[in-house]
Amino acid sequence: MITKFKCAAEKEQQKDILGFIQNFKTSGELFGNGDRNKIKLFELDGKTINIKSFKVPNLINKIAYKYFRKSKARRSFEYATILLEKGIGTPAPLAFLENFNFIGLKDSYYVSEHLVTELTFRELVEIPDFQEHDKILRQFTKFCFDLHEKGVEFLDHSPGNTLIKKIDENNYAFYLVDLNRMNFHNQMDFEQRMNNFRRLTPKKEMIAVMSNEYSKFYKEKSETEIFEKMWNATVDFQESFAKKKRLKKKLKFWKS
Repeated sequence: MITKFKCAAEKEQQKDILGFIQNFKTSGELFGNGDRNKIKLFELDGKTINIKSFKVPNLINKIAYKYFRKSKARRSFEYATILLEKGIGTPAPLAFLENFNFIGLKDSYYVSEHLVTELTFRELVEIPDFQEHDKILRQFTKFCFDLHEKGVEFLDHSPGNTLIKKIDENNYAFYLVDLNRMNFHNQMDFEQRMNNFRRLTPKKEMIAVMSNEYSKFYKEKSETEIFEKMWNATVDFQESFAKKKRLKKKLKFWKS
């Protein structure tokens, strides 16, 4: 077994973090449902940290993550570091660990600070009368514009992957999580920017607000053009998602 461990925490904390990972199965407090990846919370010097154990990859990915691609844990750590360097909110990365056997990647872990926030973007989608809904949605759109200006294309930009925290009477802060799929560009074109909204909400009224707010900062296109492109990207994604869901249902039926 070969283990790769990189830790940004203070030296005296590194041993504790390594111990948490080594005893992950039998210790820690489960956070979330653990359907695919399992997340557990641990206490480190009076602070809560978050350790994510990624689902064991299939045979092809075991080999790929050993020889051709960085693991999800390593990418999460490196991408979080890049985001913070760019001034973009994300829980502070502390460490990643990879275990390799003779075949390839056996398992991997990503460690970060645990951030407690009031809501995620999902609440804005599911609760239309959420307090300060319009204000949060507009500030979130400005956050997205800033992401795009800094060349960050967040490929898993979905409702559960932005944490939202109220920082004072008028302002909210936004933090990206589930970071292992990202592209970084010198510049993002119009299509890339609009496609980056496609997973967030199927609600036309929310797209209207976001396109209105985005148009205040992105002067290359009119509000109408922004709305049409953003809405079309959303519709295309929703249709594709629905098709995949129907196909999975059929496959499940045929197997049963």
